[in-house]
Amino acid sequence: MFCKVTRLAIPPKCDAVWDRSPWKDISSERIQNFMGKKPDHFPKTEVKIAYDDMAIYVMFRVEDRYVRAVAAEDQDDVWEDSCVEFFFRPDSDVSEGYFNLEMNCGGTMLFHFQEEPGKGRIVIPKSECNQIRRAHSLPRVVDPEIEKPVTWTVAYEIPISLLKRYCRVLTPMPHVAWRANFYKCADKTSHPHWLTWSPVDYPKPNFHLPRSFGMLEFE
Repeated sequence: MFCKVTRLAIPPKCDAVWDRSPWKDISSERIQNFMGKKPDHFPKTEVKIAYDDMAIYVMFRVEDRYVRAVAAEDQDDVWEDSCVEFFFRPDSDVSEGYFNLEMNCGGTMLFHFQEEPGKGRIVIPKSECNQIRRAHSLPRVVDPEIEKPVTWTVAYEIPISLLKRYCRVLTPMPHVAWRANFYKCADKTSHPHWLTWSPVDYPKPNFHLPRSFGMLEFE
């Protein structure tokens, strides 16, 4: 899979409004592959990504049901909630480790750097997670589960300077490429599912397979 990353002249307002400038002029990517058995609930999930000299900007939009968010604070088990995820290596060499930034529908975040799958995990301090500005359309806690259809968005800004504390970063600029995948999951809702942007060839759900990352190319 391949995605162009739009360069912005002015940073966007961090408000999770999908159709406001500059987001309305940025094309979205669909997260429409799945891992494991095809789920009976398959929420339409889209992501947009942009950048400037200071940050990477990401926004997800999900047309969902059976929505839940109970993780109490950053670095809790947000993947058990209604969750969207951005795994990325800030250059093209996935053998050198990768970041996983996971956020539930209420804006609670898990952010790690993985030296390799299952080994060398670095938990980003909460003080540094607070440097990632974020916005979300639903309340921080969603409990009980929302069973009826609901559309939700989350957006965040990742400072490039923060990434440089953990690994080599190929500075975003035209024609630079990073490796990445986007995911949607909801492990402990009433209708769990594991959706991917770039296809992952594995017999059971497992997002920590950087060999399956697609390509981001900066414009």
